[in-house]
Amino acid sequence: MGPPPVESNQLRSKIDEVLRSRYGPDWENQPELKQLQSLVNLMTDASRFYRKAFNELFSSASTCQESESTANNLDYTCFGWLLFLTLRSKSPELFKDLVSCIHGLVAILAILLIHVPARFRSFTIEGSSHLIKQTERGVDLLASLCHNYHTSEDRLKEMMGKSHQAIEEYFSMKPLTASECKAETLDKIDTVGLKYFKHLLDEECFQSNLENLEKLSSTSSWEGELDLKMFLINNDNIVSAEDSSSCPKHVFETLVSPTKTIKNMLTVPTSPSSPVNGGSVKIMQMTPVTSAMTTSKWLREVISSSPEKPSSKLEQFLSSCNRDLTSDITKRVNIVLEAIFPTRSSGDWGGSIGLNCANAFDIPWAEARKSEASKLYYRVLEAICRAESHNTNVNNLTPLLSNERFHRCLIACSAELVLATHKTVIMMFPAVLESTGLTAFDLSKIIENFVRHEESLPRELKRHLNALEEQLLESMAWEKGSSLYNSLVVARPSLASEINRLGLLAEPMPSLDDIVAHQNIHSEGLPATPSKKRAAGPDDNDDPQSPKRLCKESRNTLADHNLLTPPPKQSHMVKAKWHPLQSTFASPTVSNPVGGNEKCAEVGVNIFFSKILKLAAIRIRNLCERLRHVEQTERVYNIFKQILDQQTTLFFNRHIDQLILCCLYGVAKVSQLTLTFKEIVTNYKREQQCKPEVFRSVFVGSTNRNGGLGSRHVDIIVFYNEVFVPAVKPFLVDLIPSGARAEDKKNPSQIPGSPKPSPFSNLPDMSPKKVSSSHNVYVSPLRQTKKDALLSPSSRSFYACIGESTHAFQSPSKDLAAINNRLNYTSRRINTRINFDMVSDSVVAGSLGQPNGGPASSDPAAAFSPLSKKGKPGPES
Repeated sequence: MGPPPVESNQLRSKIDEVLRSRYGPDWENQPELKQLQSLVNLMTDASRFYRKAFNELFSSASTCQESESTANNLDYTCFGWLLFLTLRSKSPELFKDLVSCIHGLVAILAILLIHVPARFRSFTIEGSSHLIKQTERGVDLLASLCHNYHTSEDRLKEMMGKSHQAIEEYFSMKPLTASECKAETLDKIDTVGLKYFKHLLDEECFQSNLENLEKLSSTSSWEGELDLKMFLINNDNIVSAEDSSSCPKHVFETLVSPTKTIKNMLTVPTSPSSPVNGGSVKIMQMTPVTSAMTTSKWLREVISSSPEKPSSKLEQFLSSCNRDLTSDITKRVNIVLEAIFPTRSSGDWGGSIGLNCANAFDIPWAEARKSEASKLYYRVLEAICRAESHNTNVNNLTPLLSNERFHRCLIACSAELVLATHKTVIMMFPAVLESTGLTAFDLSKIIENFVRHEESLPRELKRHLNALEEQLLESMAWEKGSSLYNSLVVARPSLASEINRLGLLAEPMPSLDDIVAHQNIHSEGLPATPSKKRAAGPDDNDDPQSPKRLCKESRNTLADHNLLTPPPKQSHMVKAKWHPLQSTFASPTVSNPVGGNEKCAEVGVNIFFSKILKLAAIRIRNLCERLRHVEQTERVYNIFKQILDQQTTLFFNRHIDQLILCCLYGVAKVSQLTLTFKEIVTNYKREQQCKPEVFRSVFVGSTNRNGGLGSRHVDIIVFYNEVFVPAVKPFLVDLIPSGARAEDKKNPSQIPGSPKPSPFSNLPDMSPKKVSSSHNVYVSPLRQTKKDALLSPSSRSFYACIGESTHAFQSPSKDLAAINNRLNYTSRRINTRINFDMVSDSVVAGSLGQPNGGPASSDPAAAFSPLSKKGKPGPES
């Protein structure tokens, strides 16, 4: 796909400016905008499904004689959409997610099939491929529609009942039993259980009914600042998640979709946890609606039939522990899922960290989701227990089954899949983490195991977990407060001081009692929570080795304690051996039961780093292919790998794509490629995971502002010059051919185009030199101490220099203005006197090789020493 039009990028920049002025610089992370984005996606997908299904069931006239019929056909389409919006406004408890909306629209289609004159249909009842379910009394209309659109017949009948009530109220009509009517539209249809409204869509009454419905919907169709009627009228101009390859789709998502949830679910999986599969043609045909209905069918037919409590086999595993954990398991599920799906109105407590249940009508929806999530949790937990028992040859799984963090991760993953299936706009990731007290690093440990042990999981949900894992790996696990840092201070003691300096350690995971107290849940009939009754396990608060206990200690003490541990291994690649789950979720300082002296923190960090490398390899390859420099893929990857292994602190509080972009540019500079940061960023914008803040706002440290600590963020080029190059210099030097490095060592200060050096190289030529034949301008030589601070040509070539644009599609005039602003300092007074620097005797003696003077440094590393503030090359403009 070629580059996006200049107009699209200008529009994107303008919209970004407007949104920043209204919602602040962090507008993409504002909850209200995320929810608005989800609502736009939901209504767009629902309206497109409705129009497509309507066009399949009803014909559109194309001849002049049928022009009147065409108008009626469009009116019928509008009538159905307005009836849906009115029903949605009247009964919002029924339309919490996309799956519910599709059930409501299928009910509207059934009502239209019953009432719209038969001549407008695109099929005949006999031998129709649209209505294939038959009974002895005729075509089973509802069963046929459920078969076609993967809906639940019970929920469809519920929606039909709500629709009948709305029609009665709005049009003052009483429904008739369809079996008592002789309408043409009911011919050859099994009328048992169907209702019919006389004169609802008859030609003589239809226009007046349509006008009345339009008046009713004039207020009910608005939600916030959105007029939901426009989703049908201007549907062709609305960008939907269904258009996965169009340019407007990319522009729209860059503007308002920081998460790109739907798009991630529909793309070929690239997560480290599962390889790319074949059959891409069929994948690209999957739409958000078909994805939602397919996964909801799996949830309805496979998971809903599972027991609501532990099965006999799972109870056997729980009772085989040091003590029976069945009661602890069930109570934990109730408490944690209640935190995610509150089933009490907001008036019963001061607030909730889960769904915002403002009214009692949310209770049935939340109860249904709780039931689905608990059944899925028990099902996967049993599969994991079977696998762990088989691999360890023991039935006593106490270390794993008594681990609080493991269970919460499994519950959170189950709840997230339920939410993803229904595509609700109420609760979006990472809300499940906030509700359960987990961090991104915690959840990343369970995703691969969840996919492996639930074999019936639909591929759409697998892709969702893949996309979720990428979000966790790329940035969320590196954010402040991630439990990754609690493992790093144990696995990598050398990083402890920097982690503590930045205050990155995670807070203790809230106990079940804390969750109960936060929500003010009345636990009558519930035994004491597991945190009070269970024996001290590897993740218990009372264990002195617990990460919670470690977090409670002072950070300096924690650093001192970990500095006494042996140095870490240099390789982060996962060993070719199996690690039990108890090692992954155990407290960081506990020894690995299958790894000798290896700590469990090392196991978790090694697995996490291996996934980071796999994800980075895929993204580096894709970006190099876009830039048409595939030959540099391996070199860029090796630099990235070295940074992860030896300069891990560069990842703290940052996005891995920021390191990838810098690695690519650094390799390009060393390889002397004509590749600018502008080209790299422009091509990166076409990547699916691109977010503007990746190259616009890079963390470079904390600052003290007005008595408080704040974060300093800069653009990608300033970060590259100030932070990246000084840290990664040795790795970039290794990429320079040996001949080039030898030349640099021989003449480190020689600049191309400068006059030839004097044959008396050992004697310093300190006389001022005239540098212009037409102007009386002289330049005096620098002192040797200042010369030592200068960079050699090879080192200087690593930096991004002035003259290269930082922003794509920026006009040359703006680039030149930026350069002039950097070069011209009006506040600086220029002294016209030429001040010749004096040379000390020690410098001259050093040049002559005398021992009393310090000889000039021959260490090539000196040429790569950090620049002084005054001599540092500026970032690109």
